[in-house]
Amino acid sequence: MTGVLAVAGGTASGKSTLAEALSLHCSESVALVHLDDYYVPAHDPLRGVWTVSADGHAVLDWNHPGSIDETAVTHAIDAALLRPGVLLVVVEGLFALSLPSVVRRAAWRVYVDTPDDIRLARKILRKIDAQRQDPRLSLRNYLQTGRDRHAAHVAPSRAAADLVVDGTASEAELLAAVMPLIGPALAPPPAAPSRARGVCGVTRTPGVPAFAL
Repeated sequence: MTGVLAVAGGTASGKSTLAEALSLHCSESVALVHLDDYYVPAHDPLRGVWTVSADGHAVLDWNHPGSIDETAVTHAIDAALLRPGVLLVVVEGLFALSLPSVVRRAAWRVYVDTPDDIRLARKILRKIDAQRQDPRLSLRNYLQTGRDRHAAHVAPSRAAADLVVDGTASEAELLAAVMPLIGPALAPPPAAPSRARGVCGVTRTPGVPAFAL
């Protein structure tokens, strides 16, 4: 039976890194739903939560769960659950452990915990690389709303997690931490031959955990 893994954490904590590592590790069995793809349209002032950025412009508040189109998220998860061959749907995003529609569907809940200074540094570098954004604007936005939004809407969801992982760890270490939690969902039923297919189709000798290979 297909299950849902919800992965939450602060901005630039490593949520996407973990989700994409799982997808690459089990490409035929894992479907991804990125909450970043389901914000309400930024050109529609009648939907979502709006704020004023540090440079004085009215903008959609990307750090508030009310800016997510939860209906669209629900449809995306349900569609992924019905895809042939999918054993695990990974839903990752700031509010993966906050949105009721995600939490209700999640069989497993993971929070990626990363120190605030590292997350902020990663975000600024990302903004510089992807958007050539002045780092001063990123810092002012963080001080004006980002820090408080994280404290109000993201950090408390850590308490709902079944597992908290270190967002400064390597991809291999993140996978090793998470696989014992969700590995059984990715393992096909036991086979009769002496050598069975293990997690994500890895051939293994019985008695050796597939996630340790």
